[in-house]
Amino acid sequence: MKCNVGKTDRIFRIILGVVILALGWYFKSWWGLIGIVPLVTGAIGWCALYVPLKLNTNKAES
Repeated sequence: MKCNVGKTDRIFRIILGVVILALGWYFKSWWGLIGIVPLVTGAIGWCALYVPLKLNTNKAES
């Protein structure tokens, strides 16, 4: 698993994940758990969807 998520993309994903989780908590909806996906992909720096689409936002490896 090579890192395929760049620094800016990672920061955006982590912020988006936290916002989605917070909105789910605020509205007391389990849909907020969807925020875990961008949060985890931002934290580990790898996105499974990028592999079949052959995307790489990591400038260091491209």
